[in-house]
Amino acid sequence: SKCQNRFVLFVDEVKGNDGRLRFSKQSVVYKSHKTGKVDSIPAPELSAAQWRRVCVGHGIKLATSTGHVYRYDGFKDTDFEKISAFFKSNYKVELAEKDMCVKGWNWGTAKFTGSLLSFDVNDSPVFEIPLASVSQCATGKNEVTVEFHQNDDAEVSLMEVRFYVPPNTGDDGSDPVEAFAQNVLSKADVIQATGDAVCIFKELQCLTPRGRYDIRIYPTFLHLHGKTFDYKIPYTTVLRLFLLPHKDQRQMFFVISLDPPIKQGQTRYHFLILLFSKDEELSLALNMSEDEVEKRYEGKLSKNMSGPLFEIVSRVMKALVNRKITVPGNFQGHSGSQCITCAYKASSGLLYPLERGFIYVHKPPVHLRFEEISCVNFARGTTTTRSFDFEIETKQNNQYTFSNIEREEYGKLFDFVNAKKLNIKNRGFKEVISKSEGYSDSDEDQHDAYLERMKEEGKIREEGDGSDESEGDSDESFNPGEEDDDVPEEYDSNASVSDSEADDGDSEEESKKKKPEKKPKKVVKEKKERKPRKEKKVKDPGAPKRPMSAYMLWLNGNRERIKSENPGISVTEISKKAGEMWKQLKSLKSLINSFPASVFKNEKVPAFSIIFTEFHGAQNILVCEYVNMQNVKKNRASALE
Repeated sequence: SKCQNRFVLFVDEVKGNDGRLRFSKQSVVYKSHKTGKVDSIPAPELSAAQWRRVCVGHGIKLATSTGHVYRYDGFKDTDFEKISAFFKSNYKVELAEKDMCVKGWNWGTAKFTGSLLSFDVNDSPVFEIPLASVSQCATGKNEVTVEFHQNDDAEVSLMEVRFYVPPNTGDDGSDPVEAFAQNVLSKADVIQATGDAVCIFKELQCLTPRGRYDIRIYPTFLHLHGKTFDYKIPYTTVLRLFLLPHKDQRQMFFVISLDPPIKQGQTRYHFLILLFSKDEELSLALNMSEDEVEKRYEGKLSKNMSGPLFEIVSRVMKALVNRKITVPGNFQGHSGSQCITCAYKASSGLLYPLERGFIYVHKPPVHLRFEEISCVNFARGTTTTRSFDFEIETKQNNQYTFSNIEREEYGKLFDFVNAKKLNIKNRGFKEVISKSEGYSDSDEDQHDAYLERMKEEGKIREEGDGSDESEGDSDESFNPGEEDDDVPEEYDSNASVSDSEADDGDSEEESKKKKPEKKPKKVVKEKKERKPRKEKKVKDPGAPKRPMSAYMLWLNGNRERIKSENPGISVTEISKKAGEMWKQLKSLKSLINSFPASVFKNEKVPAFSIIFTEFHGAQNILVCEYVNMQNVKKNRASALE
């Protein structure tokens, strides 16, 4: 674990790229930025502290009374005085300077101190091995081989170290090789299935790794037994537990986060995902006595349990791993579910907004904590306007894009992200859309900055097409009709003989059968000249005005009547009321009767005849057509006839 070169006594913490180390009066706390895992050392348990030079600056080695050893690197030389004074005043522990041996000797003494194997030369350590990193220990004649877990974060990993042990017997007559191996195995992370399993779950459906597995629960590890592969998972590698409801409300996901991950060849599984049906019930009896269950698990488990299968599995895992189970918070999507349907990379899955992060299941599973998120971004979908993309950028400059999210989820997701005070790149995009509660049915109803930018880019591309065509394209255009004749299919009866086959054939056949000349693949299209735009017609100022429509004639004659029937009505209200009354005039007689007599007697109104045609549409209204007549003067009575 590396720490940045900074130490503030008043804040009592050192921040770094890989984590944060904090010194307080009560404890020493280290939190990893990558996994979020926290190591806490109570101040009363600190027994020794060493300051020494390492490959990256200086480091601190802390030993506890319980036998654990912690090491933190990346300090400056000037930090020694501050940290030493703080340790003296608060922990009553002397920070001793201890130099590493750099002589290069390979003959020394092996010392076992707690969970640490130290190889010393003249009482100065040459290197130290954390026994928790040991995966296997094998013995031979005067030799002990120590194998290590592979480190996925490093480009080069140390996999094996061999120690030569002199063939002298100990004081008690024991074999020194066996004694060395037992000291390693007592603290090593070696899984040995000794004793009976606490319980066994048969044929559980597992999504990652895919298949059905029998899960055997042991006191210190979890054993997955499948038809092809077996996995042993120590409880110390379990970071978090998640219990997530499926969107169909009939299934449940149980997710186990692992660090380091389980391996199968070159594949790494950072998450173990189990899928359960809510209707599946189980009665389970633990392979322990009631007193032993009560003593070991302190009431978290009982000998006989029954209920839904997912509840029993999660309850057993919570008790053995001693981790809290994370469930979705208060977020509810548009459909009322606690997740959002989306796609990540090439697979469709579910995105769960949690109280402290996001988790996506299931292929590949992704867990992002809020504290490692730099910003989020909402982008319009690339394939359709009825969806959008949700992009998350981490502080390590990694970007995760969850696409094809329904536009109805936009408002809910934006409010959730805003409530969690995450940095939103395009905050203005929401302010425009929020006027119509998310996306509206028409993109033209509102101004969209993103859409305007896309239009501008489209104009630039169109302008650049002319120059591209004049220079000529280097890439071949795809013309199915033209290329079918040139390139024969594999099973085409008219396919020509390949070059290699033609060389091996007879010379007579070659002279008879000549290869047809290939047509040129590239077709250069002539640039079409654009037609000139039509000139806009100039309006003649002396032209007669268009006659008034039937509705306007009717409105002018009935405006006073509407005012008298509705005292205090505004101008806009008159128009609305008149429109409603006009729609109710469905018959020819009622329409003509509604015209005042002044319309027909007024000499200023040009003579006309009214031709009515009934329109059977959605509103069943009357459509009127006017035809100017010459020398026609009739009164209202004649018009009714």
